[in-house]
Amino acid sequence: MNFDPLPGLTVTVDSIAYDPTRPAPPDRPHPFVYHLSIHNASEDTVRIFGRKWIVRDTDGDTMVVEGDGVVGQFPNLSPGETFSYNSYHVIKTESTATGSFFGTTPDGRRVCTRIPPIEMHPPMMA
Repeated sequence: MNFDPLPGLTVTVDSIAYDPTRPAPPDRPHPFVYHLSIHNASEDTVRIFGRKWIVRDTDGDTMVVEGDGVVGQFPNLSPGETFSYNSYHVIKTESTATGSFFGTTPDGRRVCTRIPPIEMHPPMMA
């Protein structure tokens, strides 16, 4: 499936923070909460229906996370609208997350926008 970038559809990383209170598995014990906003400054209404994250760590491991919607929602963004949300990644060592959101316009065009890289640096462990 091909998706074309839609000029005016952008993503901002509003914040990223280490949050040790979040649940995390023993093999990826470092949770990072991020807040993102999807901005639609295009002339088209866009329904976001999926996302893909690629998380690469300094050990050389890569984890791909794909799914429907955005935190269980399928935002329908009219021109000038923004959808903001938060979620989190759990990592084992320093990592960078990149990704994309995928959507459609009312005329059926498949569009996408990139998520800026998110750098995650766990605190030093004693």
